[in-house]
Formats: sequence, C-alpha cells, structure tokens
Amino acid sequence: MNISTAGVIGAGTMGNGIAQTLAMHGIEVRLCDISEDALTRALTTIRHSLSRMAQKGLQAESGIDEILARIHGSTDLDSLRSAQIVIEAASENLAVKEQIFHQLDAIVSPQTLLASNTSSISLTRIASWVSHPGRVIGMHFMNPVPLMQLVEVIRARQSSDASCAAVMELSRALGKTPVEVKDGAGFVSNRILMPMINEAAFTVYEGIASAADVDTVMKLGMNHPIGPLALADLIGLDTCLAIMDILHTEFRDSKYRACPLLVQLVAAGQLGRKSGHGFYPY
Repeated sequence: MNISTAGVIGAGTMGNGIAQTLAMHGIEVRLCDISEDALTRALTTIRHSLSRMAQKGLQAESGIDEILARIHGSTDLDSLRSAQIVIEAASENLAVKEQIFHQLDAIVSPQTLLASNTSSISLTRIASWVSHPGRVIGMHFMNPVPLMQLVEVIRARQSSDASCAAVMELSRALGKTPVEVKDGAGFVSNRILMPMINEAAFTVYEGIASAADVDTVMKLGMNHPIGPLALADLIGLDTCLAIMDILHTEFRDSKYRACPLLVQLVAAGQLGRKSGHGFYPY
C-alpha cells in the first residue's frame, strides 16, 4: 500500500514528531488538534527540529520549507476525510480516544487505516469503537520521533493481516524498524520501561539516592544512554503516571502501583521538560 496522504490527531510532542517524520518522507499530512495555539506551537517546534537536524547534517537546509509545506494544520477532523491513514496521538486518556475514534468512524472511508500511538491502552478495545475494526492497529512511535528508530506495531485481536502489513511497510518507508507485538497492557516497551521508571522514583521517594545519583548508576552501571528519571521528564510525568495507572488497572497487581512521589509531582504540575520542572529543573 503506497501511502501519500496521512492524518495525525494531536499536535503535542508525539503528534508533531509523527507529522514531521511523515512529511520528511514525502507524505502530505493533515495535523489536527482542538487548539489553534497548539497547531501554531507544533509548526514552530517542527521548524526548530528540522533546523537542528540540518545543523547536524541529518537534513538539508534547503529542504526545510518544502517539508513544512506538506504539513497542513486544522482544528476540523473533517479535514482527514481523504487520508489513507490516520494516526491518533492524543493524550493517554481512554475517554478522549474513544470520542476521537467514534468521530473518525463517521468521517473517513471504511478503507482508511486507523492507527493509534497509544503507549498502553488496549488496541482491542480501541478497535471495538469503530465499524470495520480490522483496519485498527497500534503504531507506537518512540520520542523523539524523527530520531528514534523503533515503531512498535500492536495487533488488536481484530486487526487484519493487510492492515498490519501496510503499517509495517509504512514504518520501513519512514526509515524505522517495526516490531510486531500482540495486544497487552503496556505492550513490550512500556510494560518493561514504566515499572523501571516507577522503581527509580521509589528509590528517590524512600531516600535511598537522589534523582541524579539514580540516573548516574543506570547510565554508568547499566550503559543506559539516559537515566530513567531524566527519561521520565522527557516523556512527561503525567504520561508516565497514566501508563502506570493503566498497568495497575489491567493487571490488578500491586507491583504496578504508582510511586507516591510521581503522583505528587503530577499533582503539583511538575510534569518534566514540558512544564519546566519534574525530577529536574529545566
């Protein structure tokens, strides 16, 4: 399936990264968000990202305007009507995603692929919200999207072989390495990563070590390129908490109980890089 037009829902960190990546590979993108301000910020972020890539020799400076011209912002989901694939990258909130997929189901063609960038919510549940559920599949990009190679492709119980094959093909066309996994809370990446981040938070909460020392141990002792708490700040502590809550609900196992420190930081609005403070100040 040769995809030339795509929709992306959500102009936040993941959504603008996905839109940038699609546009860099010649795909026309409709980037949708409920906020005009969010769309403006997204386009500014994408331009800055492309400029940084050009400075590092990863992108030709002369091609930046052409890439940006392929991205069209809109607050109207109806603008996605002609998209061959729509990738949902809204907040990790079950009710928000359900509303979006019900709306999409009434707008796009039955042949349009419906992908979700969800980091933990069941794709089988998401697929149940639409007619023709075989076209629904998970397409979980890593942050920062333009630079990270992995795409976790999650098959709902309803996902068709054709949908999976199309998303695997698209991922490779974007220069990514797709890994197909079955549906399950947190999939592979976050089922492993988030409990590690949560345990790192518990280590700080219990006074065993500072955030900087925890991260140093993991970087120098385990050869991680970034410590788990710095990574949590990059992801967003609200997102980390939401994923831990989903894991706890789905598995009904106390080992997925969110660390009280993580809960407190989110309650205080200290969400990491995007708010200027998390485990570290920015």
